[in-house]
Amino acid sequence: MTPPPRSVPSVHAAAQVGFSTAADTYVRGRPDYPADLRPWLEGELALGPGTVAVDLGAGTGKFTRLVALTGADVVAVEPVPEMRAKLAASQPAVRAVEGTAEAMPLGDASADAVVCAQAFHWFATDAALREIRRILRPGGRLGLVWNVRDEAVDWVARITRIISPYEGDAPRFYKGDWRKPFASGLFGELRMTSFAYRHTGTVQEVIVDRFLSVSFIAALPAQEKAVVEQRLRALAATHPDLRGREVISFPYRTQAYCCTVAA
Repeated sequence: MTPPPRSVPSVHAAAQVGFSTAADTYVRGRPDYPADLRPWLEGELALGPGTVAVDLGAGTGKFTRLVALTGADVVAVEPVPEMRAKLAASQPAVRAVEGTAEAMPLGDASADAVVCAQAFHWFATDAALREIRRILRPGGRLGLVWNVRDEAVDWVARITRIISPYEGDAPRFYKGDWRKPFASGLFGELRMTSFAYRHTGTVQEVIVDRFLSVSFIAALPAQEKAVVEQRLRALAATHPDLRGREVISFPYRTQAYCCTVAA
């Protein structure tokens, strides 16, 4: 049964402005995900042919593509039109719909799993968890995935120092606030699996485009954004581990969390 129409909560300004203006940069610069996540999706989330997976906050579909490889029927929910258009154009077999975590245009108990990649911290609220719970079938599973920069590497830590002063009140994974709604007991214990991952490409791709696509950077006025870009390029041109290299390998730890609807 499809729920009656409801008011749709607003999207955080940094996400709405940043992601709407940087969809192309997001496609070019954001890393993909380790291949080991496919068996994780098939095992921990029990996805495969005959199951339905909802990719919530799907963006341009970078993670959606991996979910679809499991053979599950995939519905991508994305509130930003520019991001959703990129997804629909690149993956026509996926049903892409407008919606937010608190108001998905999907029926009760209509999905076997909900996945959120690089997104859950934007909408980590009690209301969002209740909505996710609503669309999941009994025993349904929630998967949360983040590519986390390895800041033990000096030049990676320096990039963080360049962009952090601009984050304002934008929700961030590293702050850990995304965990708070799980105290409600709607879901069981979060189980975490970690994978090593490297995003390999040019400085333009894995540093400049990657960090200009960060929501709160993409939302900056052009002059301030140009300052950030200049500092990123200066780091790449002068750091001894980056200087003169045509191709670099950006280190991440991909953290994947899974939990099951509470009985």
